[in-house]
Amino acid sequence: MFEVFSRSYYLGRLYVMPTEENRAFMHSDQHERINEEVYATGDGIESLDSPLVMKLESSHFPVHGDESVPANTLAVPESMLEETDVRNPPSLREVFLARRERARQLLSYVGGWQPPGGKREDTAGSGDDFRNAGT
Repeated sequence: MFEVFSRSYYLGRLYVMPTEENRAFMHSDQHERINEEVYATGDGIESLDSPLVMKLESSHFPVHGDESVPANTLAVPESMLEETDVRNPPSLREVFLARRERARQLLSYVGGWQPPGGKREDTAGSGDDFRNAGT
């Protein structure tokens, strides 16, 4: 479904369709399989329901699993779809999947990264109130 594209991303093709939800989804079985293959470290018990980070055109967003979404399909919020060149969905589109470290970096900017074991990384007390400034 995805192949190596660069040090930071895999490239794949998925059908893109709108959803009335306020977040993106793909079929839960595929989500779990990709999560295991791409984001799991193999160290102990790991959650396989963490969001994947994908990029459609210029937007990065977390993707969650939902068994109601058809296989090989990415369901994105209608508001996000309106900002793309996708016309007449479902439309087969190139989609980037962030590799583990890139996903970690992107989610840390919005406070959404949870490392294996389920504990959030704590940046409080780091002495850096502007930890993302200049990056």
